Amino acid sequence: MTQLSAASAAVRANRLRVQRLRLLTVLPAVLVTLLAVLGPALAPHAAETPVGIPFGHGGADAWFGTDRLGRDVLSQLLYGGWGLLLLAAVIAVAVTALSCVLGTIAALRPRVGRSIELATDFVMLLPAVLGILLVLTSWPDAGVYGLFVVALLFGIPYCARLFAAAAAGVAASGYVEAAQASGETLPHLVFREVIPNLREVIAAQLGLRFVEAVYLVSTASFLQLPTTLGASNWAVMVRENASGMLLNPWAVLAPSLAIAVVAVSVNLAVTAFGRGERA
Repeated sequence: MTQLSAASAAVRANRLRVQRLRLLTVLPAVLVTLLAVLGPALAPHAAETPVGIPFGHGGADAWFGTDRLGRDVLSQLLYGGWGLLLLAAVIAVAVTALSCVLGTIAALRPRVGRSIELATDFVMLLPAVLGILLVLTSWPDAGVYGLFVVALLFGIPYCARLFAAAAAGVAASGYVEAAQASGETLPHLVFREVIPNLREVIAAQLGLRFVEAVYLVSTASFLQLPTTLGASNWAVMVRENASGMLLNPWAVLAPSLAIAVVAVSVNLAVTAFGRGERA
């Protein structure tokens, strides 16, 4: 009994340690999200208000110095995160959800799976940047909707193929075959029998799609395409202030680091939740 109690205590201590590590992993994503949402209210200056000379060094009025128009870099940084983060999250959820459903259908219906493979082969041959240019330049009034369409076109085929491979093993299991033999409908098989067993894959893909969406939105903004994310978008800050990199490096480094921190922290957080589901 003593040995069993000691073993149980060790297991509980190990679980507590793992939970603490997961919380530490999730904490950066939570902080970044809060700063992005509350940023406009926390900004010391209005986004478009000049506070000094162009590319000035940091001081009491501007901790990270000023940009090319003399605006506070910190205020620009706090104003520029919410639009990018929100759009990337919507894209990630939409691509992951649609790909999960489509991939599961492909695993249950091999004919659909072959069509997905053909679509994936075509999309992989076409660079994503070229697709962004083709859609957003030929459809200049699309704005966010055009970027959303591009994200779906280039994200779903490849992601659906991954879900199809993951769902194939579940579709071949005995309880799914029994449900098919009993005459269950395709929606029942997809949403009740297969998808609940793909939680880890969904969590992993959600994080990866978010990172991809962040880079996609940043690329479109950096290329001056009409994404309507506002003048203080982090990618726009990098592009506009690149000429003054030697005068005030923070005007470029701060938004670049913000993009990297958002992508990495949210991806780690989603992965931690996925491991939590497995545990």
